[in-house]
Amino acid sequence: MNTLLVANRGEIARRVLATARRLGWRTVALHTDLDAGALHVTEADRAVRVASYLDIGEVVAAVRASGAGFVHPGYGFLSERAPFARALAEAGITLVGPSADVMDAMGRKDAARVLAVEAGVPVVPSYDLDDDPAGFAYPVLVKAAAGGGGKGMRVVRSSGEYAEALAAAQREAASSFGDDTMLIEKYVESGRHIEVQVMGDTHGHVVHLFERDCSTQRRHQKVLEEAPAPTISAEQRAAITASATALAAQVGYTGAGTVEFLLDNASGEFYFLEMNTRLQVEHPVTEEVARVRGERVDLVALQLAVATGAHLGFTQDDVTLEGHAIEARVYAEDSFGGFLPQAGTASLVRWPVAVERTGTRVRVDHALVSGQEVSTAYDPMLGKVVVWGPDRESARAGLVAALDDTAVLGLTTNTGFLRALVAGQEFGDATLDTAWLDRHEVPAPDGALARVFAAWTQVLLDTTDSPGSHDSPGATGRAAGPWHADGWRMGADPAPDTVTLGTDQLVVDRHRGRVDEGARSWEVRTVSAADHTMHLLVDGQAEHAVLHVRSGAVEVVHRGQRWAWERPDPFADRGPEAGDGSLVAPMPGTVLDVRVEAGQQVAEGDVLGVLEAMKMELALTAPFAGTVVTVDAVVGRQVPLGHVLFHVEPHDDTQQEQG
Repeated sequence: MNTLLVANRGEIARRVLATARRLGWRTVALHTDLDAGALHVTEADRAVRVASYLDIGEVVAAVRASGAGFVHPGYGFLSERAPFARALAEAGITLVGPSADVMDAMGRKDAARVLAVEAGVPVVPSYDLDDDPAGFAYPVLVKAAAGGGGKGMRVVRSSGEYAEALAAAQREAASSFGDDTMLIEKYVESGRHIEVQVMGDTHGHVVHLFERDCSTQRRHQKVLEEAPAPTISAEQRAAITASATALAAQVGYTGAGTVEFLLDNASGEFYFLEMNTRLQVEHPVTEEVARVRGERVDLVALQLAVATGAHLGFTQDDVTLEGHAIEARVYAEDSFGGFLPQAGTASLVRWPVAVERTGTRVRVDHALVSGQEVSTAYDPMLGKVVVWGPDRESARAGLVAALDDTAVLGLTTNTGFLRALVAGQEFGDATLDTAWLDRHEVPAPDGALARVFAAWTQVLLDTTDSPGSHDSPGATGRAAGPWHADGWRMGADPAPDTVTLGTDQLVVDRHRGRVDEGARSWEVRTVSAADHTMHLLVDGQAEHAVLHVRSGAVEVVHRGQRWAWERPDPFADRGPEAGDGSLVAPMPGTVLDVRVEAGQQVAEGDVLGVLEAMKMELALTAPFAGTVVTVDAVVGRQVPLGHVLFHVEPHDDTQQEQG
């Protein structure tokens, strides 16, 4: 029996393990102390502890100790590290992926660019690091030669920005990949990101499984992916896929890989960007639409077959497309609050049911369950919601519905942002390019209906005889009390209840089925309430939300977006609050840089320090000119959300201007 160790974590580890088990392989999970109780660990036949997923020597030792003959690296971590591939080969262990030499040739953007030129594949015009930046035709893109995932990239629009952008990209690249080598290329303002899934075996056969469109990005991080690409012509598809397979064949590529291109909307020309020598995050959309002799594709199964030396067993003519698939990446981040990473305990998690319904098919790849801790130690992606439909519009509508059914309470995610984006006209019309999200803001959802759900449910719980019963959507043992029996008054209809949510007050009249908030009002009727989920008719429209109601707080997730309101004890000592001159940690993270000390004079906008979380840097700047009176930040220190790092006292003239 073949034994496979998955050198990764999270949803990709679970996804690989699932296919290996289905094929009858013995499975081994790798984990750190932080992941000791994670889902991928419980689902493997055996688990081995390591201190770090990035330590090549430790990981190889763990593979040897497990007796595994094959290693699947997933994506990220060591998946594109040639030294890891060589160490496994020297130990007589098979990597489920290309050889170290191919990784060296194609896994680095600079080396791959040279090979693409030799193969006649068009590449983006570039500059040398030794060139004078004053002579660049801006905008340009500085990007890491190693790694991927949008890390180590900055768009530079003038020579004055160049030095700072290059330094920041180099720091991020060194942190993410251990290599700060950079490339400088022309930046295409309006382009589409088109990538081709290729698969090669050890017998010289290379095929493509068509293309994906990953144009919906924010700061080079993919947000939504779909297959096939909705805007390219048949001629462009043929040229791009032919270029991808020719390049893969030239280097003797084996296993699953992705060749990425930038399609210039203005000229219609396409340019080679890079090759990812691994399985991609967005591989599920290809699996949902690609057919080999009419059957759906399992890319991991093909990877495992190739790793054992088997032939692919099919030709390019056997590969066809069916329908359309769209994937949404669910992240632990506050998309409507500056896209800041979030952390905490996911107290309640609801993923959409992975079933076929109304002509569409829902698939969820995730590694998050209720009660699980989400830290900033790893990538913030919690899972992926994928929907297939017979056409793009049905897939899009199905994804909107699936995101409506996705709820994470306890911390904020980007689900509401994804839902708004997918439901928007621009995505519906397939007009988004790679920079659209950097130029536009997605309007935040209106929280009115969430407040209606919160207020209506609180009153429902206050007036039920048995809180915490099966019919309660979110009670936690709260006492009903004799005076809460349906707001009863002698000789009159039940009295309306007033519910305070933060600074908002709503009046709930259950007798008349009405909720009022200022000048706004809604007719409300309960359809069902169970297992933290409330179904209401609001002005005749069916709506549902997931709630967690406690004595001191209430949380609501409606259409993917989370709202939370605290109800603190008015007599409790809340302690001092940060003033206008206090700079607090807007996310849990690590202090990366401290540039000031107490007593130092600063100007408005001066950088006081830099915070890093989930490989994202955030500069903390002085809100006005003044004197730094407090510095509670040390490089390398972990700080929680809300920690006061710096305090600046304004100059006297600044105080007078503010007064």
